[in-house]
Amino acid sequence: MTTIIILSIVGAIIAAVIGTIWYSNATPMGKLHMRFLGFDKLTPAEQQAKMTEAKPMMLKMYAGQMLLSFLTAFATVVIITVGTQGGLSFSASLGLVAFVWLCFVVPTVGGTILWGNCDRAIAWKKFFSDILEILVTLMVIAGVAGLFV
Repeated sequence: MTTIIILSIVGAIIAAVIGTIWYSNATPMGKLHMRFLGFDKLTPAEQQAKMTEAKPMMLKMYAGQMLLSFLTAFATVVIITVGTQGGLSFSASLGLVAFVWLCFVVPTVGGTILWGNCDRAIAWKKFFSDILEILVTLMVIAGVAGLFV
């Protein structure tokens, strides 16, 4: 169980790194995300004001995101660990992680985009960007877990 907890903590860190890179302003996905948030309609001064306004809550927001990422990593690590220790090959266990992504993550993100306040001009791009970021994150976490189980 200790290994699962440690791997889940490492997985949360991996998720934070991948998310930071994926949604940075240097990437097309980051630019899309900023457009989704409406930053493209703000002047540089308004953007700066929004970021200054958000700074006091950043620590709590990152802590909350780390907790959510830990839960995602925990589920991924458990699937890989239980699957491989139960006799499944690593690739079959990885397939289970992909199956969970397809059946739970994709519909959840899709519903959020479909029913949320997303600009219809970017809805499909945002949908694919978000689900692919999660898939990449899950596969990297699963790969790391597979090295230790």
